[in-house]
Amino acid sequence: MKVLLFGKDGQVGWELQRALAPIAEVVALDRSGDGALCGDLAERERIRQTVRTVRPDVIVNAAAYTAVDKAEAEPDLARSINALGPAAIAESSRDIDAWMVHFSTDYVFDGSGSTPWTEMSPTAPLNTYGRTKLEGEQAIQASGCRHLIFRTSWVYAARGSNFARTMLHLAAERETLSIVEDQYGAPTGAELIADVTAHALLAARSNPALAGLYHLAAGGETNWYGYAQYVIEFARAAGRPLKVAADAIRGIPAQSLPTRARRPHNSRLDTTRLRAAFGVNLPGWQSGVTRVLTEWTA
Repeated sequence: MKVLLFGKDGQVGWELQRALAPIAEVVALDRSGDGALCGDLAERERIRQTVRTVRPDVIVNAAAYTAVDKAEAEPDLARSINALGPAAIAESSRDIDAWMVHFSTDYVFDGSGSTPWTEMSPTAPLNTYGRTKLEGEQAIQASGCRHLIFRTSWVYAARGSNFARTMLHLAAERETLSIVEDQYGAPTGAELIADVTAHALLAARSNPALAGLYHLAAGGETNWYGYAQYVIEFARAAGRPLKVAADAIRGIPAQSLPTRARRPHNSRLDTTRLRAAFGVNLPGWQSGVTRVLTEWTA
């Protein structure tokens, strides 16, 4: 099996190179590409040519425009990368009879209520990022290619910038911290996403009826305040020097911290369909976070 991977240097893309290596020959590209091969999703005709050149059995798209606030000022670029690029990949996948794997987001929902979102829940994005990611999903589904789309949330990894790393940095510099406490979800490790993707891909290629849209997130739930507390207290117990005191971390409503792009309050994802279809276990979010924190504090 040959896999063409876009977005190799992102958090999920980096882990996918590891997870896919034992099961496939992986041609991995970042935005700059590799010689005649293009990895920039904004260059759609060159992406099509890359697919024709490589002729993979599977195309995995882990590339995306993820600067949520900046997307409000760059909607055309966000749409080019998050919607039109994946559409071109999907059409190319169909033309060569390849599978496509794509990653989407909880931001396709409006964040209302407190019930976890299922794959059948109505979508209503609050911001440009969410709208462009939803358009990308819809283009893939309409293309007729065989596909797996995984919506995930609150992604982190040992590599790259993310919320946990930011909290450790701020806790070492500041005496007080104010963290949003009314947005809920499950921190989901790129390592878990990559491992589940590899497992699901093998199963779907053996049973094409498994193609479709799935929610992929770690078990359990928390809010940003609870997530921050977990990270900081782990670091404190590990002997990492911190400036902030345990009682100097306070929760605040999201409206107290205005951002250019609106964020959903409810990012809980129901993973029942994924677990039933592929027989996977999705451990509690603390498991993956602890693993990454252990690597950082070792």
